[in-house]
Amino acid sequence: MGRERAAGSGLEAELAKHTGIEIHGNSIRVTFMWRKRRCRETLGLPVTKANIKHAAQLRAAVLHDIQLGRFDYARHFPNSRQAGNYSSARDERLRALLARYKALKAVDITEETESRYNIALDICIDLLGQDRLGSVLLPEDIQKLRVVLIETRATSTVNHYLATLAGFLGWCEANGYCRTGLASACERFSQTERDPDPLTKAELDAVLNKGCLHPMDRAAVTLAVYTGLRPGELCALAREDIDLVKGQIHVNRAITSRGTFKLPKTGKKRIVLLLPPALEACKELLDIDHGIGSQVITVQLTRHESIQETVTPLISPVMQARRKKVNSWFIPTSWNSKWANIQRRAKIRPRRPYQTRHTYACWCLVARGNLAFIAKQMGHKDFTMLVQVYAKWMDDESPSELQHIWAGMQKAA
Repeated sequence: MGRERAAGSGLEAELAKHTGIEIHGNSIRVTFMWRKRRCRETLGLPVTKANIKHAAQLRAAVLHDIQLGRFDYARHFPNSRQAGNYSSARDERLRALLARYKALKAVDITEETESRYNIALDICIDLLGQDRLGSVLLPEDIQKLRVVLIETRATSTVNHYLATLAGFLGWCEANGYCRTGLASACERFSQTERDPDPLTKAELDAVLNKGCLHPMDRAAVTLAVYTGLRPGELCALAREDIDLVKGQIHVNRAITSRGTFKLPKTGKKRIVLLLPPALEACKELLDIDHGIGSQVITVQLTRHESIQETVTPLISPVMQARRKKVNSWFIPTSWNSKWANIQRRAKIRPRRPYQTRHTYACWCLVARGNLAFIAKQMGHKDFTMLVQVYAKWMDDESPSELQHIWAGMQKAA
């Protein structure tokens, strides 16, 4: 009917050029689809060629913003009575939501963890579009993001990003900023479990006798292999942590790549009982005079709690440093470089420093050590991790295990 009114007035031809523009009463009306709903907005403009062109441009801008996921109903149609129905106070852009979420999340995590989370979130939100409204995000957007991330990144990295993003989207869902189901769309990629790659006894001999140029390195590697300490825990050891009389180490802290101290991975301190080679390595390390006195360090317990300790480094890069100014403590990255050079000189297959921890676990399991004891030594919450990660080494002993059990039963009888 609107087009009939425009006929004969020279407006019909102009109106026919533009989809979604129609005459309603004595005014021009714009129609478009948003959130699977048909929206109609009367502009209150008289029907002229110029106003029809203006309405067409307005509709094009609306469709553009909808396609980019940043359409704000009230901004385009501030006088509309429908604006309150189609948008709400919950409609906010991802940029603003992320800033709010970061501040709230930070209080529960350490600065080191916050830094890693922020990197992951910034990358994901940049790819999704910082100016998009949270309310218009679809599970399809998250699925497309997964495709983009996995194209250029390692699976483990992508899974970390998706897990972090899921936390953010879960918060958005709980507060009504986006539709439900987005967090669950952050499905992690399946990973092929990499078997531990422990050193053999022959490789350890080559590492100690050919790869290590300094007594401190030889003792530190021995200690790592025969205690299963994580690299960050090994680097953070202090002389005060060693108890030669009781033959044990107090694992009280770990050091981060930034040189800050925190609790061990599980958040709990532990005591590691020393095998003879580890005990001997501790004696050698305590006998080495690296000239560093005790230092006051801060150990972060939580984001809001920390303690100060007065301790002396057990192993230190100062001993072999060519530069005058060098840190008193190894950090995981510098230990990684040292370990790489040690392996190169030893001419063994290169492995990550973490494989010294795997070596300890595998050797203990092959020796049929008690699972609960090994798990406690390594700082696991229980022995579930041992069963999952080191099943191969446990299975290697299965043919003789029945005889071992039967022998024990006969002795008990």
